[in-house]
Amino acid sequence: MTHSSPSAPSTTTNTLTPATNCTLPAAAAVAAGNGSTAAAPTATAFKTVLETIDPATITYTSTDLDDPVPEISQPHTRHVLDQAAHILRAGQVVGMPTETVYGLASNALDSIAAQRIFKAKNRPQDNPLIVHVSSLKMLRSILKDNIIPDVYDDLIRTYWPGPLTLLFPRSSLIPNEITCGQATVAVRFPSHPITRALISACDRPLAAPSANSSGKPSPTLASHVMDDLAGKIPMVIDGGQCSFGIESTVVDGLRVPPAILRPGGITFEQIRQVKGMEKVQVYKKHFTDAAMEQAPTTPGMKYRHYSPEAEVVLVEYIKTEDSPVSNGSGPTGQYGRILKEIEKLKQEGKKRFGILRTSFTTTTPSAAAAAAVITHPNGTTHLQDDREDENVIEFPLGQGSKPEDVARELFRGLRYLDDQKVDCIFVEGISEDDEGLAVMNRVRKAASRTISLESTEFL
Repeated sequence: MTHSSPSAPSTTTNTLTPATNCTLPAAAAVAAGNGSTAAAPTATAFKTVLETIDPATITYTSTDLDDPVPEISQPHTRHVLDQAAHILRAGQVVGMPTETVYGLASNALDSIAAQRIFKAKNRPQDNPLIVHVSSLKMLRSILKDNIIPDVYDDLIRTYWPGPLTLLFPRSSLIPNEITCGQATVAVRFPSHPITRALISACDRPLAAPSANSSGKPSPTLASHVMDDLAGKIPMVIDGGQCSFGIESTVVDGLRVPPAILRPGGITFEQIRQVKGMEKVQVYKKHFTDAAMEQAPTTPGMKYRHYSPEAEVVLVEYIKTEDSPVSNGSGPTGQYGRILKEIEKLKQEGKKRFGILRTSFTTTTPSAAAAAAVITHPNGTTHLQDDREDENVIEFPLGQGSKPEDVARELFRGLRYLDDQKVDCIFVEGISEDDEGLAVMNRVRKAASRTISLESTEFL
C-alpha cells in the first residue's frame, strides 16, 4: 500500500480536462487487460494505492450546473484525478470520497466495470447502483429523449449538487447491471469537489455504491475503505471525513404522490417544502410495497445493511400521545436501561460492550477534575463517573437534539466499537425528526434487537 500526501500548493490554476494518457498502476493494468469488455471480471489481487487530495484545491467559480468546469490549484490533485480517471476508463473501480459516504466508483455505462463493483463488495446482484453525474448536460445525455422530467425542476434547483438521488426512466445506455433490470435508474449530482472533478475527468457518469463490504457499516473515512477493500481494488482517494456521514435521500418523483424511498441527507421536512412535493410520502412510514421490496428500484430497500460484527441493540423510547419521543433522553432513561442490560449479558458470559451515546451533556471540567476527562476518538470528551468500566466502551455520537451531528458520527462509531472487539453495541435512539429519520432508518437496519421504553419508565 502506498500513501502520498498533497504537494505544496501551486500558484497557478488549471481547469481539468478528461484524462487521456496517464499511467495505469501495474495491478490495475494487469486486471484491465485489453479492455473491460473482453470478459467478465475474475478474482484479482491488488496492491491498493492510497492517494490523498485536499478538497480545497478544487473549486467551482460558476453556479451554472449545465456544464461546470472545476479549477485545480495543485499539480498533485490533477495528477491523482488523472490517474484515477485512467483506471476508471480502463474498466476498473476506485474508492472515492463523497459528501455522504465513500463510494466505490466504476464507469456507469460499462456493464463489466459495474460487475467489478458487485464482486469487490460481494454485493447482491439484485441491489441497484446509483449513477453519479457532474453536470445537467451529462444527466440529459443518459436519459430517454435527453429530457429531465419537469417534476424534478424545483428539487434540482434547490438541492443539486447535494445528497439527493432522483429516479428517472432508464434509457438503453444504462446497462442492466446498474438497474438490476428495473425500468428506472437512480441518479445523483454530488456536491463533493473531488467526486465532481473525478466524474469530469472521466467524462463519463460513475456508478458508486458505498465503498464497503456489503452489509457492513458504510465508510466515512478512507481508512474504513482500506479496512474492507484493500487488496480488492486498485485505488482509494482520501479526501477526509465525509460531511454528512449517511447516504443520500432517494426520491421517486415519477410516482403519484412522490415518495422518499430512502431517507438521507436531505430531510422529509425539506423536501415537502419544494413545489410539487407537498404530498411526498416516506416508504415504510406512510406506505409499503411488497413487490418493490422484492425487486428494489434503489439501494437500501431489501437487505440488512450497516451491520458490524458485534450484535447491535437499539434502545429507544416508544412514541405515545402523552409522552412524545425527545432527543437526548439523559442518563436515567436509555442509558440506565443499557447498564441493566449489560449486567444481564455479563451473567450470560458476554464480556465487552459498546455504547453509542446521544445523551451526553457538554461540560467543561475544573482543573482538579481534568484527570477524570475521557477523550474519545472523534475528539469529544466527557467526565468519567464512578460507574465506568474498562469493558464498557462509550462513543458519543453528539447531542440527540442535533441529529445532523449524530448522522455524521454513526457509521464511524459502529466501526470504532467493532474494532474494539466488543460483543454487543447498544445504540441510544433519537427522534425521527429531520436527519433523525435517516439515522433511525440506518440503526434499525443494523440492529438485530430493539428495546422499547415508555418515557416514564426510568424518570
